Amino acid sequence: MEAIRVLIEQIPGLLMSLRNTVGIWDVIDILIITFLVYRVLSFMRKTSASSVMKGLLLILGVAWLAYLFKMTVLTYLMRQVLQMGIIVVVVLFQPEIRKLFEHMGTRRLNLMFFRRARDEGAEAGIASVVASSDAMAKSNTGAIIVFERKVGLNDFAITGTQIDSQASSELIQNIFYPNSPLHDGALIVRGGRLLAAACMLPLSNNINMSKDLGMRHRAGVGISERSDAVVVIVSEQTGTISVAVDGMLKRHLDIDTIEKLLRKELSSGSERQAKEKKQKTDERKGNK
Repeated sequence: MEAIRVLIEQIPGLLMSLRNTVGIWDVIDILIITFLVYRVLSFMRKTSASSVMKGLLLILGVAWLAYLFKMTVLTYLMRQVLQMGIIVVVVLFQPEIRKLFEHMGTRRLNLMFFRRARDEGAEAGIASVVASSDAMAKSNTGAIIVFERKVGLNDFAITGTQIDSQASSELIQNIFYPNSPLHDGALIVRGGRLLAAACMLPLSNNINMSKDLGMRHRAGVGISERSDAVVVIVSEQTGTISVAVDGMLKRHLDIDTIEKLLRKELSSGSERQAKEKKQKTDERKGNK
């Protein structure tokens, strides 16, 4: 108890010494580094890089134990591995590093009228995709529709046929109609316009995906891992509709759930707030 009392008495002195040695810029520096580390770890957790990170941590643990117990040969080998650490990290995490910089490069300030125009276009695109997905699911017509968000998809759009047309349910159904020239591959939607069809997408390497999923689902998950795109997939075998976001596949969704999910992911916060406010106003008027 005496030691605890002495420690408590020393706390004010320790705080005063910290106050004299730690400046405001030191605090800001620590907060920035903490935020960056948190963002990187959160980003890694959503990708397959998390398993690679665990392997690297295991190697660091082995190196530390080898040094602690003076294992000469193992310590030498671990030192050689760690000296190549930067190159190894760049090679192992190349897709994740590229995606991280793509996210950073697409963070931009938007004027209100640009945002409003984009939201109105996204609204038209959502309505068209929801209606066409419902119709194609009933007829077991396979389809994969990719909504572009902040990360540009031009690299994938150029692999298909350029359309650049206003979105409509009829046009989307014609694109994916069996034996049509454009039914194979993905349709990329930018805002309220159909950008390109029959586009090639990267397949997911996720080994935990269900074995009964075909190429469309693996391609949908793959592009959602490589970008921030939202992907709607209609199964040709079962007619079920799935949505892929951030490498996660949500399967067997009904059309109402799909519409809500797309509006949540693709609509801006200002638009959602306006709709919620309007809904509350309508409810109050109804109660009166």
